[in-house]
Amino acid sequence: MSKTAYTCFSTDVIHAGHLNIIKEAQKYGKVIVGCLSDKASIRYNRFPTVPEKDRIELYKSIEGVDSVILQNDMLYDDVIEQLHPDYIIHGDNWTQGVEAAIRSHVDKLVSAYGGQIVDVPYTYNEEVSKIDLQLKERLSMPEYRRKRLRQLIEMTPVVKVMEAHSGLTGLIVEKTVIEGDNGKLDQFDAMWISSLCDSTAKGKPDIELVDMTSRFRTIEDITEVTTKPIIFDGDTGGLTEHFVYTVRSLERLGVSAVIIEDKKGLKKNSLFGTEVEQTQATIEEMSAKIAAGKKAQLTDDFMIIARIESLILEKGMDDALERAFAFVEAGADGIMIHSRKKDPAEIVEFCDKFRSKDKTTPIVVVPSSFNVITEDELAEHGVNIVIYANQLTRSAFPAMQQTAKDILKYHRAKEVDDRLMSIKQIITLIDEI
Repeated sequence: MSKTAYTCFSTDVIHAGHLNIIKEAQKYGKVIVGCLSDKASIRYNRFPTVPEKDRIELYKSIEGVDSVILQNDMLYDDVIEQLHPDYIIHGDNWTQGVEAAIRSHVDKLVSAYGGQIVDVPYTYNEEVSKIDLQLKERLSMPEYRRKRLRQLIEMTPVVKVMEAHSGLTGLIVEKTVIEGDNGKLDQFDAMWISSLCDSTAKGKPDIELVDMTSRFRTIEDITEVTTKPIIFDGDTGGLTEHFVYTVRSLERLGVSAVIIEDKKGLKKNSLFGTEVEQTQATIEEMSAKIAAGKKAQLTDDFMIIARIESLILEKGMDDALERAFAFVEAGADGIMIHSRKKDPAEIVEFCDKFRSKDKTTPIVVVPSSFNVITEDELAEHGVNIVIYANQLTRSAFPAMQQTAKDILKYHRAKEVDDRLMSIKQIITLIDEI
């Protein structure tokens, strides 16, 4: 019986490195290539620009490949159980970093039946580097970035979104990958451009004082160095006559969605609740703004998501649900429900009641106050998008403030050294073209 050599690809473009892997695999037996599925790819590495069915055909066309199958598990469990390959062929880049956990897991699986891992020296030359850069640049282009939020909603149980308010925080969201408790890699799916965090970073109050030109500049700073889709905090959306132009501008910048809240007048942060005067727009006013925005947009990719403040303003569950169904009827592509209570019970109740009548419209939540509930628990109640709206800003400020205090206290910087990242780490965080 002939031996089998298995390797897995997730790439959209075949280069010398992949061909070298195939060449090495041929030395060990029949070559089977696994195409990492779209769903697995977004957790493991980056969003594929070529769908899995087309990548399968691409891999089949490679000389030396005997067959191609779909791999649904980044840990290889499905293919190892199905095929029991004699050899797993992989570049030796997975012997270190977060991918080392995958290698360790695979090694245990194949060793159990006498299989073996073959680590091939990783090919990284000028051509490979150029192709990798081109793929990244393609993902950052507006026409690719804009549509990915809708794709993610279809592909993953919960879209995990982290706030970013600068190029640096955008890079943190872009590059942070961890090994989860289950051994699988995990990362954020998208970025949230928060008006609160954007205003705070500029030293301004969160009252829609920072104009759209300045906020668009923040988007440009982030899109220049990242590839993940962006959800924009549009506050109230402003005047309907102005909102339509905002929609066009956001589309052009490659933003995937804008969230606008059903309030009017001078904006106050929602977490103040009824402690400050906040005026909720009528259903008719908000519906008209949503409809105008949908009419103005030029692509089917862009989403307008309606944020409902009824629970914040203590108007009750019935009012929140009435607004949600009306806003969907007006054209909203999603509903964000918000609460300032620590107990997530009213959020869960809303989601369950909304889902009993509407099975498909995406639900968005921002668990800043009700932060005890997990993403999986929210997904069980029909939530599609979870936004961590301000945690990077809120964690950074105390750290920076303490560093400033300690330097003043000790009249030197030695005492803060153990809290600082090295200059080398900062340099490697920033990619060069």
